Amino acid sequence: MGMRTPYCFAAGIYPCCPKELANINILISGDGSFNDDKIYPFLCPDDFLRVAAFQGSHKFDLPYGIKRAGFIACRRCVVVGNGGVLRNKTLGEKIDSYDVIIRMNNGPVIGYEEDVGRRTTFRLSYPESIFSDPIHYDPNTTVVLIVFKPRDLKWLWEILGGQKVSAKGFWKRPALKMIYKSSQIRILDPSITRKTAYEWLHFPTRFPKKEKPKHPTTGLIAITLAFHICHEVHLAGFKYDFADRNSSLHYYGNETMSQMMQNEYHNITAEQKFLKKLIDKNFVVNLT
Repeated sequence: MGMRTPYCFAAGIYPCCPKELANINILISGDGSFNDDKIYPFLCPDDFLRVAAFQGSHKFDLPYGIKRAGFIACRRCVVVGNGGVLRNKTLGEKIDSYDVIIRMNNGPVIGYEEDVGRRTTFRLSYPESIFSDPIHYDPNTTVVLIVFKPRDLKWLWEILGGQKVSAKGFWKRPALKMIYKSSQIRILDPSITRKTAYEWLHFPTRFPKKEKPKHPTTGLIAITLAFHICHEVHLAGFKYDFADRNSSLHYYGNETMSQMMQNEYHNITAEQKFLKKLIDKNFVVNLT
């Protein structure tokens, strides 16, 4: 099954969006065209026909971007990071006002509504970071699985098929039960992750044997996705205080920046420089 790169947009044709976004196709590779009928970040049209044939019917919920009910003339999106900078910012009501709200990993909503809002359109996760406690279940959320390794797909197959889930091959214990319905699960097109790593952050395709291989954070992958499905992208919770190792890493919990600075699998410095470029060029609006 071949993968197709999602179409990019030329925001200049949408008068409701900032003028600065007219040049976004310089930053985002692609043909510069935008058509809501041709956004396939999760399931390509060929896949839809194959699944419909397998099911013997085309009468099932279609992925976001294919069904016309998802059309909005100017889709305003906010990508909500998990950064401690969100603490006491009372941005919840503003965040909930966006058409699409993208969250990531196990950043909670319950108990933090005043700062981060209540609604979630998409939640990007991988097996080790997806919610497993039913208290976090949201029937209106689409969970987008980021696949980093073949074991991630096997995990999804096992957990959705009601099989015994093996925890081997993961950097920490993955979820052993799925709190979401199978209709709420999507698999992110790997080209989104690839674009983030190699075109945006310019990671090498091979790392020296003595160096830990780097991969983008879920947050930056979420921003890449947002550029492919939104006309206007705003950010919240993506600022880190590197000067204070004891500052809060997340808007929840007690982890500090010292834990992030010890992480060998992400290049946070490179990501922060890239985000600064996006903000300085007015490609995104930073709420924090």
